[in-house]
Amino acid sequence: MSFVETLLPEFDQEMATTRRVLERVPSDKGEWKPHPKSFALGHLAQLVARMPGWQVSAVTEQTLDLASAPRYSMQPTEELLEVFDENVRAARAALAATNDAALAESWSLTMGAQTLFTTTRANVVRQNINHLVHHRGQLTVYLRLLDVPVPSIYGPTADEPWGAKS
Repeated sequence: MSFVETLLPEFDQEMATTRRVLERVPSDKGEWKPHPKSFALGHLAQLVARMPGWQVSAVTEQTLDLASAPRYSMQPTEELLEVFDENVRAARAALAATNDAALAESWSLTMGAQTLFTTTRANVVRQNINHLVHHRGQLTVYLRLLDVPVPSIYGPTADEPWGAKS
């Protein structure tokens, strides 16, 4: 099996779970932060909605320049779900269309002229999923602190027992 063939089922599961978490984000709490040094809820949700799109860059480009990345804004949850869904569709298509040889090629994250790191595309794809899961976990903490029911992720939560579907 190729790397992508083993990755796509995990990708599908993590994206479905992430969508369930994003669906719970209250649009009217976008400016809320659990701590003054924390990201605002709306910005964290926007980051999570955008992150699957980074997979497209990882498999079709040689670099991603953070200096040209869009800045954060506040979007209603419905818009974030549309962004997320489009990014997931594009990412899945890009992943399905690539191969192990392409994923062995180098890819770099830059900030203007500065290279932040270089690794293989396969590493970037894996790291991006891990990074998304990390920020999804942050979102669940924000939801809990706002007393928003947290969906089941890898098992039951205090709000959803085993087998519950949101």
